[in-house]
Amino acid sequence: MQIATWNINSLSVRLPQVLAWLEANPVDAIGLQELKLVDEKFPHDAFEAAGYHAVCFGQKTYNGVAILSRTPLRDVVRNIPGHGDEQARVIAATLDTPEGPLRMVNCYFVNGQAPGTEKFSYKLLWLEALRDWLRTELAAHPRLVLVGDFNVAPEDRDSFDPVGLKDTIHHTVEERQHFQDLLGLGLTDAFRLFDQPEKSYSWWDYRMLGFQKNRGLRIDHILVSTALRPSVTACRIDRAPRKNPQPSDHAPVVVSLG
Repeated sequence: MQIATWNINSLSVRLPQVLAWLEANPVDAIGLQELKLVDEKFPHDAFEAAGYHAVCFGQKTYNGVAILSRTPLRDVVRNIPGHGDEQARVIAATLDTPEGPLRMVNCYFVNGQAPGTEKFSYKLLWLEALRDWLRTELAAHPRLVLVGDFNVAPEDRDSFDPVGLKDTIHHTVEERQHFQDLLGLGLTDAFRLFDQPEKSYSWWDYRMLGFQKNRGLRIDHILVSTALRPSVTACRIDRAPRKNPQPSDHAPVVVSLG
């Protein structure tokens, strides 16, 4: 079984790229972030023709998340229960697999702008609410995978310039501690279960030849629960879509479960 995550930075612009990638990489499920469209404009028909069920949580111009799955999705939750938030950032659903139910939580984490700003404070409160909710989700769903654009580079090796970018957004002590707090719930960073090439990143700035110079960050992650960890056989970043004309600034991440 393969599960992927991809911030596609506007589904209306990049639907053909998503469909082409799914045809070449027929994953069992994928979490998409930054749809940037309302639910009424979500292309259910196109994904159904490609063999996918879909649930979405859209928003005009900004944010928006969706889960696509080869099998039907049930028990859908949108946003963090009990946490008042007008932004469409979280969608969760259960997939029924031959090994049993699998809970998939797909998130577009808050960017945070810069330390000391109101948006950074919002990010930290959001991260705290997410952690508290995931604790209950894990108790109810031992087979759980958390995917998404986390907007956090967990370690220095996840940044092209950890010294120059020290204490800037995505690199702060506070953000990295929240990432560790998620791991403390019993989640594991699937990518780091394996030896990976140095300077492996999932996001590159459009400006200053960021991709061509590999000036990137690893901020797109797949975390697996303790029950799923033994079944993880591989995890990779697929850089190929970043080479497309008009690409997303993010690349897909894919985990394989045994």
